[in-house]
Amino acid sequence: MKITDIETPALILEKSIFDKNRRVMASLLSGSSMALRPHYKSHKCPAIALIQLSDGAKGLTCAKLSEAEDLADAGVSDILIANQIIDEKKLSRLASLAGRCRLTVCVESADNVLALAHAASAAGTTVHVLIEYEIGMQRCGVESHEEVLALARLISEQKSLRYEGIQAYAGNMAHEKSLEVRQAATDAIEADLAALKAELTAAGLPPAEISGVSTGTVQTKPKASVYTEMQCGSYLFSDRAYRDLHLCFENALFLLTTVMSVKPSRIVTDGGVKSLGMDQGNPVVVGYEDFPVGMSEEHSQIEVPGHSQRVGDRLRLIPGHCCTTFNLHDRVYLVDGEDVVDCWEITSRGRAQ
Repeated sequence: MKITDIETPALILEKSIFDKNRRVMASLLSGSSMALRPHYKSHKCPAIALIQLSDGAKGLTCAKLSEAEDLADAGVSDILIANQIIDEKKLSRLASLAGRCRLTVCVESADNVLALAHAASAAGTTVHVLIEYEIGMQRCGVESHEEVLALARLISEQKSLRYEGIQAYAGNMAHEKSLEVRQAATDAIEADLAALKAELTAAGLPPAEISGVSTGTVQTKPKASVYTEMQCGSYLFSDRAYRDLHLCFENALFLLTTVMSVKPSRIVTDGGVKSLGMDQGNPVVVGYEDFPVGMSEEHSQIEVPGHSQRVGDRLRLIPGHCCTTFNLHDRVYLVDGEDVVDCWEITSRGRAQ
């Protein structure tokens, strides 16, 4: 199958760059204190998750219980849900899932710890637990060392739970354009977590894991980081937002589109908002990177005076955000030049529960 046989708009992944990004991550991890636990939300594709495990990832991170169930169905045996699960029915499902894999989940309250312990006890399973610690996202997580210590003690008292350590994700720094600001934040977080780890250890509750780190901050992490796990996901693909940070990862993911209409100064393609994640900005058209892209539901258009495009031509768009773009598609095509090498189903698309 050739790339010209793909009906557009369609997600394509350039194999040579995809493979290069994998090698770059392996190089960054070499000699490091951190293991890779990539985030499944970036692609929601079991085939890619299994490739990451073959690359040496210790397990997968996900955001939702339904994603964790999909990963377990694919044979993934070590899964972290980097989120709180609080609904009673979901807690029952989570406890049942813990009988099929090594399952870890995050908590931020005593009530959630006790409810989780009750569900696991009723299911006869063991759930591993990370305490989410707020380090700048202003989202979930406890905000003091004292709260972390109290939850660690409570978790360790529950027979059906296993205290694992800390979840500390600075997603607010993931797209900070200033390298100096990212580095300063990294240094401050490392110092705070080192102090927290020391306090937990002194209390007889040493954290086995400190999990976090995004694609945007991986290059600022010291080799001897206090973190034990990196939850990077977008490193495989990159996108326009990460492209602007000039990281060591290259754009491997594109929306393949067809030119539908041309005017003397305008090119219109069949890739619109319904095909591209727009939460982190508009896409970039390959070959026309300096020209802004206008978006509507089913179309994208760029104003390029004197262009030479014709109706039926193919153009590649770099998504503004790879994660939300994957969630809009049923499959992604792996391509090598003009050849389609493989096609992978995005089975967790829409699994937001």
